Amino acid sequence: MPGGVVTTDVGIVGGGIVGLATAVVLRRRYPDLSVTLLEAEDRVAAHQSGHNSGVLHTGLYYRPGSHKAICCREGKAAMEAFCEEQGVAWDRCGKVVVATREEELPRLEKIAERATENGVEFTRIDTDRLRELEPHVAGIAALHVPGAGIVDYRVVCEAMARVIGSGKAGGSGQAGGVRLGCDVVSVTPRATSVVLGGRGGERVECGRWINCGGLRSDRVYRMAGGETDVQIVPFRGEYYELTEAGEPLCRNLIYPVPDPAFPFLGVHFTRMIGGGVECGPNAVLALSRGGYRWTDIAFGDLTETLRFGGFLRLARKHWRMGLAEMHRSLSKEAFVRALQKLIPSIRARDLKPGRSGVRAQAVGPDGELVDDFLFAETERAVHVLNAPSPAATASLAIAERIVDRLPES
Repeated sequence: MPGGVVTTDVGIVGGGIVGLATAVVLRRRYPDLSVTLLEAEDRVAAHQSGHNSGVLHTGLYYRPGSHKAICCREGKAAMEAFCEEQGVAWDRCGKVVVATREEELPRLEKIAERATENGVEFTRIDTDRLRELEPHVAGIAALHVPGAGIVDYRVVCEAMARVIGSGKAGGSGQAGGVRLGCDVVSVTPRATSVVLGGRGGERVECGRWINCGGLRSDRVYRMAGGETDVQIVPFRGEYYELTEAGEPLCRNLIYPVPDPAFPFLGVHFTRMIGGGVECGPNAVLALSRGGYRWTDIAFGDLTETLRFGGFLRLARKHWRMGLAEMHRSLSKEAFVRALQKLIPSIRARDLKPGRSGVRAQAVGPDGELVDDFLFAETERAVHVLNAPSPAATASLAIAERIVDRLPES
């Protein structure tokens, strides 16, 4: 492809689960269109989609009427149906949200109210029932959410890629399917089309296109001429796993009551569909948009973050919590203490190092995290500018909305 131009009806930038789901929905709605997905890495789901906790969320926490609340519920049903259709293993195992202190009880009740408004099935349970479900958990009250589930989203993404690859490829010179190793670095408008240019000289001409660039979505939007005061700030989440001896401490999914003063859910326990139990994540600033370790530093990315007024305001507001998260990142003992709030009997010997992931979180100029999925449009294009959790669960529902927004050819 370098040196030449291939054409496609619709181009999609980004081979994470939202981009892949959008291609699947396009193929199902418009089987005669050629759809080409461009992914910078050598595999799909290389970043957020392949590094998350694998939970099928129910929509428990989200503001009623928000994109998150609506898409999570619709998307979970669609994702379960897709997994059944494609033979992808999943399990509706249920979860508990546990209050461990008296001051958490009003917040637990607020979650219950939101669950009711969002149509999520749950039961308020006492300590006796909690011990039946999770014998090692210490709590004074809890919600049991039987519909929560688990899946391997990397496997889901691979299945989506196969579905896309079986679509229309077009004739000579026409693109179709998934193209790996195509890092889009330019967007060039033409009279009736747009040319997406890759770092290696690839050029794909499309009548319409969709930006699902995740960690680079704001940059791709600006390439297309979009203007926004929102910026992606990367946060790394680090996990431990329970050792084989420690695995009996957790049966399914165990979550704390989230702290409303902090924008993440807190460390929790997640049984994985392929076996084992993950513990985490924390949330620390990543030093690059692909910063999976403290040693992964991209000075351009870091400078961009530190110069962004929205991040500086966020850091001033949450600096104490930020320092605590960094401490948990650098100290296993501190991580263990956080986990002991839910399971007091857990010890450092029960944990082994796990993986990490980087979350693309849009932050506004006021220092507030963008709380919902965020979409924008430019000529011939739809852009997804914020799609954090529960975007994997909700991906097929998000895709429906993206396709609804896609301009007419």
